[in-house]
Parts: sequence; C-alpha cells; structure tokens
Amino acid sequence: MENMVLHQRSQERKKPDGAGAAGLEQLQKSSPLSHQAGQQELLGEESCALEKGEQLGPGDTSTLETAEPGKQLLNGTGSQGLPEQEEMPKGQDPGPAVLDGDGNVASGEEIPMAFRRATKGDTEPSEQGRNEEALMGELSELVHKVVKSSTWWERYGVDNCIIALSLLILPAGFLCLRSDNALPFLLGIFILGIVHYTVAVKATHLASHNALMESKTWGKVWAIFFIEVCSAFTVEQGIYNHVKIHHAYTNIIGLGDSSSWKLPFLNRYVYMFIAPIAIPILTPLVALDLLRNVKLATALRTVCCMFLGLYSHYWLLLNVSGFQSVWSALLCMLMTRSLLAHPFLHVNIFQHIGLPMFSVDKKPRRIHLMSLGVLNLPRNILLDWSFGHSLISCHVEHHLFPHLSDNMCLKVKPIVSQYLKKKQLSYNEDTYMSRFRLFLQNYEKLMVYAPPITELVGIQ
Repeated sequence: MENMVLHQRSQERKKPDGAGAAGLEQLQKSSPLSHQAGQQELLGEESCALEKGEQLGPGDTSTLETAEPGKQLLNGTGSQGLPEQEEMPKGQDPGPAVLDGDGNVASGEEIPMAFRRATKGDTEPSEQGRNEEALMGELSELVHKVVKSSTWWERYGVDNCIIALSLLILPAGFLCLRSDNALPFLLGIFILGIVHYTVAVKATHLASHNALMESKTWGKVWAIFFIEVCSAFTVEQGIYNHVKIHHAYTNIIGLGDSSSWKLPFLNRYVYMFIAPIAIPILTPLVALDLLRNVKLATALRTVCCMFLGLYSHYWLLLNVSGFQSVWSALLCMLMTRSLLAHPFLHVNIFQHIGLPMFSVDKKPRRIHLMSLGVLNLPRNILLDWSFGHSLISCHVEHHLFPHLSDNMCLKVKPIVSQYLKKKQLSYNEDTYMSRFRLFLQNYEKLMVYAPPITELVGIQ
C-alpha cells in the first residue's frame, strides 16, 4: 500500500508547461528509446565525468557551452539528432545535455528546454557538492594511478585472450554434437552455450563501452561484430540504452531504473524460472522493432549482420554437427543460446532493483548515486568467464569507471571498496541466493509496483 501511495505521489508531480512541455515532446520524438526515456520528466542538474576515471567531476553542471562533447563508440549512435534549436530568449535556461555512461555530454543528443529552473547553485556549487566532487576526484586519482601503471596485457590483453580462447573452442562444440552418446552431445551444448554468452554478453558489454582496445576504429568494428552478428541486436540502440541511459541515469526512476526488465503481467515463478528461456527469441524481435528509429542504411546493415549470425549458427549445426531436420537445429540453437539465460536475467535485476531509487530532481551526486544504487555479487568462475567481472563482482567499480575492462575493474576493486568504506559511503554486496530469495519473496513489491523514491537528507 505504501508503494502505491508513493507511486501516486510521484505521478502527481507538477508537469512542465509552456516551453518545458514543448521540450519534452521534442525529446520523446527524437530519442531512439522514447518509449522508455520519455516516461519521466527530465529535471535537475546532470553530473559530468571525464572518461577513464581522469578528473571525474560529479558535481559539474553540464551546459551546451562548456561541456566537452562525449566520445561515442560509433558514429551515429542513438537517434539522428535533434533539429537545430532556435535562439533562446534571454535568461531562459537551455537545460542540460544527455549524458553518456561516463557522465560526458553526448554529441547529437542534446535535450532542448530541459525542465529545471536555473538556480544560483548551478554556477556556485554548495559546500556539500564541492565535498562530493573532492571525494570523486580523489578516488579517480587513485584509480588513474593504477591504470597508468598497468601494462597493456592487464588493461586489454586478459579479456581479449578470454574472448579469443572461447572462439577457438567453438569448433570442438560443433563436433561434439555429432556424437550419438549423451555425454559428448551435452558437452557440445555446454561449450556452445558458454561461447555464446562469452561473446554475446562479456564481449558485447566491453565493446559497448569501448573497453576492448584503445583503437576507436577497431572498437567500432568489433562492436558491430559482437553486438549485431553474435548477439542479434542493434549497436546504436543497444549503446544508447545501456551507456547513455542506464549508466548516465543509474537508478533514476523512468530513465536508468532497470524497468525494461520488468514484466508485471507475469507471476514470480513464470518470470524467474520460465521467462528467461524466451530471451534468445525476444532479443532479435526487439531489435527489429527498434530499427524503426534509425537510418535506413543502418537498419539494413543491422538486419544483414543479424541474419549472418543466426544463419551461420543454423548452417553449422546442419553441415558440421550433422542435424537432419530444421526443427532439431532450431531447438539446439535455442538450447545453447538460453544455457545461461536464467543467471543473465537474474543478475540484471539483482544489482539495481531493490536498491535506492531517485527522482531526477532529487538524485545525489555521482559517487553517492553509484555507491547507493549498485550492488556486487560474489565471484563465480562460470559467470566471471561468461559475463565478465564488471557485471558480477565488480559492478560498483564498473559504474564508477565504465571504460575500464573487466580485468582492470577487478584490479581496482580493493582500492574502490576500501576508499568508499573509509569515507563511510555505501558499498553494497550480497550473495546470488540471498538476492534470489529476496526477489522471490517480494516479487510484487520489487517487480510490479513502482519503486519508492528515496530522498537523501543530510548526507555527510
């Protein structure tokens, strides 16, 4: 009942009128994820942070005149951009820009007429805000020293080696499926499933953050390969949704609150045990629906890459593994692509939902937002290999420094955890089974009703 009251109160917030309402309408039309990002009003100042943990400024207010354009992984990421804005009347606030996952201003993604009133605090941060900036700056300096002293092998080589080894054992998986014995056949299913999630989750996630290598050009190539060919999704929409929305607005209601994972019409048992099996089927269908928001050339490239990846998998099952019928090959594809679908779904909801949620005008600065709204799970050999450390045991570190690779997130984990605990900031950790029981017991509260808005008062 308390959740329903809070939800009703959040719905009764004063909506923008005049220029603000027009800006919201324009944002909803321009954003490639308008059906998600347009759910809430955009209020409040946005934090800007330079990538790779260098001089991150969580308290800086982004403006169209002073903010450095964010570095995007792909040209044309997100929508095609907004129309040119007319000159603003004197004294009218142009509003903040859309941020990418590092808090940088995303070029081509400006939000016109963002719905906040200019205040003296925009140009003169409060003492608390300056203290929070100092905290993030100090932590960033500590992490930057570790990154700078690390070798290429530590920064990129370890994760690239894991991805390469996974691809190298792929032929063994197809050959094992030729066997009539149950044990080799099941081994083949296991190998193909592990390889699929290593390239479709770990490699895709790193590619979306440009954390696979230093070269932007090759980063773009590998992003298309891993996201579109291997994962059957679209690069532009995937990066926009994950980097520019989820990371920039972590646990902000209506933006990065992980609500896209909620299916309120399903009961707890169907959602937690049966629904994950449908993820391999739903993923390309959702991608095709999202292609309505991109250019025709981009849509054609994505469709071709998705077809290449899916048909190659099907062809190899018929011609290498020796499957005799279409349906048996399709069933095997579903089995391998859903092998780790359950932990994949669970991890995505365990690490954010159930933690403090904020309205955009009441959200804390970056270091508090990420320490409060993100949770680490314990290390697990299988999930660490397939999903990566940044999605399992180093998720807090990943949200604070998104451009670090999985191995570097693991390396800076002791520094980040000790620093946050030393400064008496939150550092959320819990076990997989503990979170599983929590969601199973409180499914309606966490996954059906709107999350309560948390207002931070007197943070020291």
